[in-house]
Amino acid sequence: MTLVTLSDVLQPALKGHFAVAGLVTLGWEDMRAYVAAAEAENVPVILQAGPGCREHTPLPVLGKMFRHLAGNASVPVVAHLDHGYTLDECRQALDAGFTSLMFDGSRHPLQQNIDETAAIAEMAHAAGISCEGEIGFVGYSGGEASAGTDPEEAAKFARETAVDAMAISVGNVHLQQDKQGGLDEARIRAIEAVTTVPLVIHGGSGVPVEQRTALARGSAICKFNIGTELRMAFGHALREAINSDPSRFDRNSILKDTHDPVVAATRRVLSAFKAN
Repeated sequence: MTLVTLSDVLQPALKGHFAVAGLVTLGWEDMRAYVAAAEAENVPVILQAGPGCREHTPLPVLGKMFRHLAGNASVPVVAHLDHGYTLDECRQALDAGFTSLMFDGSRHPLQQNIDETAAIAEMAHAAGISCEGEIGFVGYSGGEASAGTDPEEAAKFARETAVDAMAISVGNVHLQQDKQGGLDEARIRAIEAVTTVPLVIHGGSGVPVEQRTALARGSAICKFNIGTELRMAFGHALREAINSDPSRFDRNSILKDTHDPVVAATRRVLSAFKAN
């Protein structure tokens, strides 16, 4: 069985100068394709259940799906709760067999974020699993604006929460469909200078691939969350499958046609994070 914690994959990434992809799942078809791609590239993978995924499928079911895939995988697999907003939600994920909890208190005042994140990190560590927190606020394309991470606040947050990974806001945006932007590397370096915690980029789909690779190999960013880019690949493959034969109605037959294109798109994502 290759089910592991977030620390199990991020600490080697930090030391080995590579990054691990946190892949946002929505259902069985994409999570299965993500593991197949990770096996083909021979790299670890983080399967993430975010709020949209949890609206569709209950946490106990997701936990069993992640653990089943991990149990049959030839590479390390992390079962990760993405953007948990309450202690109860994080506890449910722990009870469901997740091996990593991301608590998002980034909309709260600093001290409240620290206190709540620290409580969840303590709960996670007592159970032998990992915890990711967020300092600064990563906004949404067409929605809430970002608030950049202050390096001094990041140092305080890392020190007082004991998180295993720290998501930062450095020009990244959730749900961005293009790669026209780029991350603020000066701010990244300032944060690196005051903490040793592995750093995380949410909204990685909007980061140019060349910058992803450079930062994976030359910074403390050890985890990039990728969702929108792969959802777009899945949606394109699904439309092609449906339109190729309008008489088809069996959804298993239709969804089967998404597998190979999503594996291919995921392999391109994963290959960019490898060590030099």
